Amino acid sequence: MNLFPGLQAYVDEVLSSDPPVAPDRICALDVLAGYIASRVNKDHPAQLVFICTHNSRRSHLAQIWTTVAAAYYGIPVASYSGGTEVTAFNPRAVAALRRAGFRIEVSDPRSDSSDVDNPHYLVSFSADVPAIECYSKLYDDPDNPHWDFAAVMTCDHADEHCPFIPGATRIAVRYDDPKSADGTSEETFRYDERTRQIAAEMFFVARAAFARHESKSGGK
Repeated sequence: MNLFPGLQAYVDEVLSSDPPVAPDRICALDVLAGYIASRVNKDHPAQLVFICTHNSRRSHLAQIWTTVAAAYYGIPVASYSGGTEVTAFNPRAVAALRRAGFRIEVSDPRSDSSDVDNPHYLVSFSADVPAIECYSKLYDDPDNPHWDFAAVMTCDHADEHCPFIPGATRIAVRYDDPKSADGTSEETFRYDERTRQIAAEMFFVARAAFARHESKSGGK
């Protein structure tokens, strides 16, 4: 799989960071990597649903970067996202992903679309892989898995107000919300910062899951 050139340069820079992730994040990330590695030999991919309150920023960033990282390392992962409320994939987060090198378009740009307030975006990272369709939805939306999946809580509000998710293994990997910088001079910096953090951490998770699987299978 070949990433788009601009995105490959971004990923190369992320992977060359030292340290790749903050030490205080490793414990939570290892839990997620362990879950993925434990599902590699199943008949279907490891299923992850990243959940935040509005499914507008952090959960989408995590879903997208996990998809990229899993494809990069050849780990069978199906990544989804959802919220406890429906809003829209925030355009500031979309812009941050474009700056990182993703190619993004609205799947149905017609003004008469029923989803004009919650557009569906097609997020592409390689010509070799189908685009990811992203839009705001509830975590139990019909398009998301309902059994044998990890519910990855990316914000404290969703984690605290969604105490039980049927069919799921619950894992907390929380992120600060870049929304706090909306409309300020820090806005672009905060969205780029969060995008880069999530990219680095999801690549760390995918690489760790790959290493665990290789160790378990004896490199076969």
